[in-house]
Amino acid sequence: MNAVTGSTGTGSTVPNNIGVARPRVEGRAKVTGSARYAADKPMRDLAFGSVVMSTVSRGRIVDIDVSAVKDMPGVLGVIDHRNAPRLNPQAGHFFGPDGGLQLLQDDVIPFAGRPVALVVAETPEQAKAAADALPVTYDEQPHDTDFSADHPAARPAPTLFDGPADVGDVAAELAASAVVVDERYRTPEEHCSAMEPHSATAWWEGERLQAIDSNQGPFFIATVLATLFSLSFEQVRVRTEHVGGGFGSKGMCGPQLVLATMGATLFRRPVRVTLTRNQVFLMTAMRPATDQPIRIGADADGRLRAIQHEPVFELSPLADYIEGCTELTKTLYAAPAIRTRLKAVPLDILPPYSMRGPGAAPGSFALESAMDELAERLGMDPLELRLRNEPTVGPVSGLPFSSRNLVACLREGARRFGWATRDHKPRMRREGHLLVGTGMAATSFSAGAFPSVASITAELDDTFTVVIAATDLGTGARTALTAIAADALAVDIERVRLRISDSELGPAWSAGGSRGTTSWAWAITEAAAQLRDRPRDPSRRVTVTVDTSELLNDLPSMERHAYSAVFTEVTVDPATGEVRVRRLLGMFAVGQVVNPLMARSQVIGGMIGGLSMALHEEGVRDRVSGRHVNADFAGYHIAAHADVPDIEADFVPDYEPGIPFGIKGAGEIGNVGTAAAIANAVWHATGTRQRSLPIRLDRVLEEQPLT
Repeated sequence: MNAVTGSTGTGSTVPNNIGVARPRVEGRAKVTGSARYAADKPMRDLAFGSVVMSTVSRGRIVDIDVSAVKDMPGVLGVIDHRNAPRLNPQAGHFFGPDGGLQLLQDDVIPFAGRPVALVVAETPEQAKAAADALPVTYDEQPHDTDFSADHPAARPAPTLFDGPADVGDVAAELAASAVVVDERYRTPEEHCSAMEPHSATAWWEGERLQAIDSNQGPFFIATVLATLFSLSFEQVRVRTEHVGGGFGSKGMCGPQLVLATMGATLFRRPVRVTLTRNQVFLMTAMRPATDQPIRIGADADGRLRAIQHEPVFELSPLADYIEGCTELTKTLYAAPAIRTRLKAVPLDILPPYSMRGPGAAPGSFALESAMDELAERLGMDPLELRLRNEPTVGPVSGLPFSSRNLVACLREGARRFGWATRDHKPRMRREGHLLVGTGMAATSFSAGAFPSVASITAELDDTFTVVIAATDLGTGARTALTAIAADALAVDIERVRLRISDSELGPAWSAGGSRGTTSWAWAITEAAAQLRDRPRDPSRRVTVTVDTSELLNDLPSMERHAYSAVFTEVTVDPATGEVRVRRLLGMFAVGQVVNPLMARSQVIGGMIGGLSMALHEEGVRDRVSGRHVNADFAGYHIAAHADVPDIEADFVPDYEPGIPFGIKGAGEIGNVGTAAAIANAVWHATGTRQRSLPIRLDRVLEEQPLT
């Protein structure tokens, strides 16, 4: 049989692989420890770098006494601003030039934790011992790390993808409203906290720079690295075989890769830099703190008249960034008047960057908490309030929705949760010394695809080699893309071999923005279609390469989103302030589900992240020194097994038109609404509204509980 006709070679029809729950193709390698991560790759003549960080929040380096460590065992040398390779100041990420990349370039200290030196030695222990002993003296200067919405340095944020909205007359509609909620909601700095610390190994092969790095997109990272070191792209190769989580923190060219490249350049041998857990907190990207004033007005029947949402977030003067908190405000509910503004406050901090559900997660907490407060003041079921304000087109854009199954998520979630029996008055349920409450939130997350290049080769042995510079963060991308390729080629899944995670494989979108699978699948599907249409000579290999850039330009302009509804039950001990999540249910509309086993794992992981955001996660700074005081897993609390209930997650039928196989992203939607649902449940239990995250014990504790 022809290799691409859809026959298995036995006369039977090839089954569909999309929609089948299959275990990960690399699962055995991971559970047996044979999968190699960035810090595991064996290499001859390998040296190790240990980073020395600034201990002051602002100032200048007076001296680094290299002589104190140069004769310590195994030390090869020290790199600092006096001998480091010069970097291109125009190098940056999505938001323009990024001063956070300009490591060891001068004596200026812009934030605590800034790398000031790299000690390179024969073993990691020797490098760390010398780094710990290296004397650095500073001229400490006054710093500003005190974030607030009223900060005098606040300025309009860039408008790259979350520009201001002005629809209708907000002031007039608020004045005409029967009920107005006028509150502000705050979220703290949060850290990505991936299991695998950031690690990179760099070396030179002739005039070509090679690197193995823990990142979310080797092609993009290689492009930044080439620009940074003034190399042509062809001179740089970055590989990323396995990644132990990223959540956004590995979506940028990290300090480990920049410093390892410096070490390889100066010492002309492979150098590996692996950050300690403390260094991961202090040197890699975090979600910025937000302060979000919001006003919502409605008629007595619950019809919205106006939404005004004007968040402020912190950032560093070193690099622009956008924490797009108003995405949901412009798409989730119908209102004749909507106004959004986004401001940023430059502070002496590490440059923030995307963390899972960027913008949408803190923005959802504000919007969905405010919607719950509106329902309370109207005496209305919070579910009914949301259903009553379902839009028919984009409330701000006016564009049609490509698909919109939020109502299906809300209704099915409510049915499974038993929402209809809920008494909407707060503080009505008690179980001994515990208060019990339920809450919910609706949410969306933008969907779509970005350009990618894929190649498929029909091999002589009747198999197919699929090549694309995708990255598997542990999400199961290898498994999903293999299934997609098999269905696109109409062959058994065993006949597909996949190569990913190498910048040499061509341009491809990174694993981020819940667009990885969609972007890569589109390129693979188009390459498969062209290969199937091409005549085959069984004695010759045939390769087809496709770039989806122009195809994406033909996609009609529409509102494209994934949707979810999250329902939860909590218990609160008012005598101790302890909040426990007892039940957590999420219904999701994420297009056609490629692999239900992995997709469910993704959204459950997202809901756990949202639970952690609601109750635990908070980067805390000392106000006097400006330094983080909880930059480790002892002080930065995350949800542990004991905090996580038996979570139910499922999918409503959904399909994204115009996208191959109708796929949407599932990676971040689980995070987005969960914190708001939990906060709403805590209000229902206690009658007290929590407008600042996390919902700490001291914020819930009551002086006279259950009286």
